[in-house]
Amino acid sequence: MTDNRERVEPAAGLSRGRVTSRDGTTIAFDRQGEGPPLILVASALSDRSDAAKLAALLAPQFTVINYDRRGRGDSGNIEPYSVEREIEDLEALIEAAGGSAYVFGSSSGAVLALRAASSGANVTKMALFEPPIRLRDADPGATSPADSATRVRELIDAGRRNDAVKHFMTHDVGVPGPFLLIMRVTMRKMWSHMIAMAHTLPYDYALVEDDVDGKPLAGLEWVSVTAPTLVMDGGKSPARLRRPAQVLATVVPGAQHRTLQGQNHGVVMMAPKVIAAELVEFFGS
Repeated sequence: MTDNRERVEPAAGLSRGRVTSRDGTTIAFDRQGEGPPLILVASALSDRSDAAKLAALLAPQFTVINYDRRGRGDSGNIEPYSVEREIEDLEALIEAAGGSAYVFGSSSGAVLALRAASSGANVTKMALFEPPIRLRDADPGATSPADSATRVRELIDAGRRNDAVKHFMTHDVGVPGPFLLIMRVTMRKMWSHMIAMAHTLPYDYALVEDDVDGKPLAGLEWVSVTAPTLVMDGGKSPARLRRPAQVLATVVPGAQHRTLQGQNHGVVMMAPKVIAAELVEFFGS
């Protein structure tokens, strides 16, 4: 198996910065481009390096702020963790961007963006890709997210980071076992990169723990989101990821829904040109 991720030339004018969140945690970011500020919020087991190509593609139209969520890359990790602290991290970045910003979040990063927007963060427009909300009708035989979260925490506490990532990838992302084995052998650098961030998986479970096991989405706080919102899914993703995006688009007031044909959950890293085109169209309109 080969690594067929799109190759993109880095944009000029990239600078690095840091902001201090309310609890004192230092959040590291890259800034590049010109235009309205656009903040990229990473998915589980990802840091800002994973969205670097996407950031470069967006830089001609936006001032892109691509950051390491707490506990990842160059950012700090003051404990104990709470969802509120992650929201404060994003709010600190919005403030540094000028007080308001567009936001794009992928997977658990999409849920973080939603939570920030519903909490009053000054998000002017928001795009989301496959937020990992669990709906029973889309994934009736899956392991309970609560059980999966408990198991991953046990593995991390036991120092079994490799097994924690394997469990998450198979039970929560839905990567087939044989493909995961091939990935570990042929994409060792990527696998090591994810292992280094395994300790942050409980943070991602915490972000979605109130939004799983088929609870009615209409009862969630997301009905209070006022920012124009685009919710996307990939045409090649499993129903467990596509269906929640479709339902969410009916819950967030005025939200649009779009399916990216031929794409799956790894679109940010594997096909940045595809997602960039969608973001330019949505945020530029």
